[in-house]
Amino acid sequence: MTNGLRRAGLLSAADEEWVRQQNARAELAYTDPSSEIRDCYSPTTNPGARSWFRAEARELLDMTSGYIALLDRYEIPWVELRTEKPGRIVYEDEVQVVAVPLTHEENWPLPVPGARTAEVSGADRARRR
Repeated sequence: MTNGLRRAGLLSAADEEWVRQQNARAELAYTDPSSEIRDCYSPTTNPGARSWFRAEARELLDMTSGYIALLDRYEIPWVELRTEKPGRIVYEDEVQVVAVPLTHEENWPLPVPGARTAEVSGADRARRR
């Protein structure tokens, strides 16, 4: 979600730099799944694919606290999700899994810049289910 804020140009310069540095640190320490499977995040091949961190990956999970603080500063709601079945597995290693969810929401919380999206309230979405 922080990368979505960054891509949308919604971060302050200081936060943009912090995200860049933290991402670079993570890229040095952990495998980028898209370097192993080029289309693992492809919206066509793997729509809605998302990374999940394994519960045993304590150091990686600890790194998320700064990202969570940034989301809180920008009043971006988030939830911690835990599951044993994240969906169709596209990639996995010792610390993470990339999976396509068993169901895929039409709109994610952060729209792609320039894309047209319909606004649907939480109440409307709940009624449709």
